[in-house]
Amino acid sequence: MNQQEVKNKRWKFSPIPNIEESNFNKILERFYDMGVEGLTRENTQNAMDGRLLNFDGPVILTIKTGSIKKGDIPGIDEVIDRILCLEGRNSYTQETIKHMKNKINQEEVRYISFEDYNTRGLTGARNGQSGSPSDTWGIYAYNKGVHFEESDSAVETSRGGSHGVGKIASNAASDINLMYFANCDEQGDKHLGGTVQLIEHVYKDHCYRSTGYFSDIEFLADDKSKFYPYENSFHRVFEKNTRGLKIIIPFLREEFDNEEYIIKSICDSFFVSILQGKLEVIVNDEKITRYTLEQYVKNSKYYNQDITEAKKEFTPLYVDTYLSETPRDLVVSNGLKDYHFKLYFRYDEEIPKGRVAIVRTIGMKIEDFKVTGNVNKPFNAVVIGNADEDAYLKSLENESHTKLASDHIKDPLLKKHAKRFINNLSKEIAKIIEEAIKASNPPDGPMDTKDILYVVETQFKKDLSETLGTVMISNGRPVVKASTDVPTKEKREKKGNKKEQNPPKKKRDPLKRQKRQDTDISTEIEEQRTAKYSAHPDMVERIIIGNKELLRFDFTKSEQISQTSCDLSLSIIDGMGVEYPNEFKVQDNYSNVVDLNSGITYNIKDNVIKNVRITRGVAELELELKESYNKSLKFVYYVEV
Repeated sequence: MNQQEVKNKRWKFSPIPNIEESNFNKILERFYDMGVEGLTRENTQNAMDGRLLNFDGPVILTIKTGSIKKGDIPGIDEVIDRILCLEGRNSYTQETIKHMKNKINQEEVRYISFEDYNTRGLTGARNGQSGSPSDTWGIYAYNKGVHFEESDSAVETSRGGSHGVGKIASNAASDINLMYFANCDEQGDKHLGGTVQLIEHVYKDHCYRSTGYFSDIEFLADDKSKFYPYENSFHRVFEKNTRGLKIIIPFLREEFDNEEYIIKSICDSFFVSILQGKLEVIVNDEKITRYTLEQYVKNSKYYNQDITEAKKEFTPLYVDTYLSETPRDLVVSNGLKDYHFKLYFRYDEEIPKGRVAIVRTIGMKIEDFKVTGNVNKPFNAVVIGNADEDAYLKSLENESHTKLASDHIKDPLLKKHAKRFINNLSKEIAKIIEEAIKASNPPDGPMDTKDILYVVETQFKKDLSETLGTVMISNGRPVVKASTDVPTKEKREKKGNKKEQNPPKKKRDPLKRQKRQDTDISTEIEEQRTAKYSAHPDMVERIIIGNKELLRFDFTKSEQISQTSCDLSLSIIDGMGVEYPNEFKVQDNYSNVVDLNSGITYNIKDNVIKNVRITRGVAELELELKESYNKSLKFVYYVEV
């Protein structure tokens, strides 16, 4: 195309001599996998980063979903022409292109928009593709992987963005990888830009790059050119009439078009921002503010309100912890410097999974941090730092701002310090968890052993009497076994007719929780683990008949078991009560394990009988013994749920 033809086109693609890359941008797939939660998080973070300086009010973000006629989308016919000429060179690109071509036939399409208020918007739009670090329009509109840095270091530190790749999250939410951005700056200038992410392609016998820009162009000397934005006079969906930025995503993917998930994403990632009055979000007709946040978090439409089921979603717990707990100091070192955080910590035996919300000073949660060796402990926590801590956490974030990591750090020394910090963060919080467990489960105090010693002595004399047999003396006269008088325990005198007013003792749960010993395992493995309890002998009945062993577990008196299934394991104990945990192999001693009622055969994995059914609080098993089985063995049984 000649220069005039290029200028007449709304969308501009840079020409290349030939096609070298035949795949879509891999970052698209990453943000697509993050779903509407990732999309909402990125655009909300961008709005927070653009807040007005020296302004005490909240950033207001309006999120709308709706429908628009295809013909009202600026330059859509040109985008469609480009899509129709795409050619996939592998199965993935072929499938993606086919999906795009199916979607462009719609006459009315869904869209989502993110419009912010009390924000600065982008600067320098009239300068176009200037290359100046102060012109944020040029950086946002035309540069990939570039993050604008504030001149004020304190403001830069508090910002959520840092990698410059989050912009593409909006493209990933569109069926045809299309997005627009409308801007109104401090002077009231209004402009519209946009990008579309395709693959390198041939159009009218010329090869072009994969990225298209909704932009005007000025041709310079020496075959150079420069992009300039269009002044915004387009359809009202693309309007932005107040200072700030508005993102518009047409051809919204069906799986992203979910108001409930959008609201949950806001609550999950920005509950601290909202509670601190830094952010208000309006999703269609739903308004989330510091005064209404709890109405959403405590609504069963959005979150399960049963604390015992908080295994994947922790926002209701975080909000309660943040609002109800007094913060304590938490000091974490990376080997060079100590970082000081505020820790809001809550210990509750009903909580099934322990997580820590790591929160930046802007109020954005980075991740649900898993404390090594404690992912199944009953606690919940929120950690927030100051400016220094925020700067360090920012350096540890991955590209999508969803995890503290060291993998992306190239400098070996900095990487070493990052790993040490993350490990020490786990260790310091683990200490607090251990203190809370000890405080919640104090020792029972001294035990009165008088009665135990009396019973042992009495039983010993009885056993001795029964086991003494007939003895022959030298003259042949037999002497029968001696009888032993066993003294009876004296009854205590009653003091009058008054009954002792001792308070009733709390009954012990027949299941006792066991502490894990192997704390070096990864949190991913530990996440799969269950809570482990030792079973009191009174709740286990065992009988051997021929080559069958019958086991009955009565959980009806335990408050620990509410599930309908559990895993069982066992260890040998000797006559002195000493346990040998790894000596007995289930599969070497039992040829089959079945449910006594249903006849279902249970699987044995890693020396554990898996998924044993519990019916009305009782589990019954039939175990078929192998010939090598020693019937005199004694066991202690463990229950995992």
